[in-house]
Amino acid sequence: MGELILIRHGETEWSRSGQHTSHTDLPLTDLGERQARALVPLLADRHIGLTLVSPLIRARRTAELAGLRTPRVTPDLHEWDYGAYEGVTTVEIHRTRPDWNLWTDGVAPGPEGHPGETPAEVGARADRILAEVRAAASRLGDADIALVAHSHFLRVLTARYLRLTPASGALFQLATGAVSRLGKEHGLPVVTALNLALPESLYEAARA
Repeated sequence: MGELILIRHGETEWSRSGQHTSHTDLPLTDLGERQARALVPLLADRHIGLTLVSPLIRARRTAELAGLRTPRVTPDLHEWDYGAYEGVTTVEIHRTRPDWNLWTDGVAPGPEGHPGETPAEVGARADRILAEVRAAASRLGDADIALVAHSHFLRVLTARYLRLTPASGALFQLATGAVSRLGKEHGLPVVTALNLALPESLYEAARA
């Protein structure tokens, strides 16, 4: 295969405020839409043979505005289920759990339907996506595969691609509306690019 292209969706109101956002289906902000449109020139020279996208509107809209054609909605690409911490900021959680760390502690149990996920459960989901990517790559030759999804999930997926633990996703910060790429060097998995994005001053020029 070519490279695995990771795209975090553009800004939402909750990503701007730092609220944990999993199943809450928020749209992009105006800035988020501009970020998504600015992805077009960053992807223009890539031969993308397959795009997989989270079912949530913020990811699907990002894929649409980025010019990614016929994306396949893939439920396993949804964001980490934050359980009782949905809509809550890290600062707020630390008021009652000062030493809390998502990457090692997971989340507090949530309501039925959104009970929360452990780091290991998110890692297992990332492994399923990577298995799907490998299977598709055998049919696509040298074409790239794009994943349009969410920050914490893509960070765990990056760690698993590099053969690290799910908690190692803490090492990879992903910006809204940015492109990262995973590939191989001498047969070993590597990060080939991280957080590629146009400066906001060039957003309008990118539309011309």
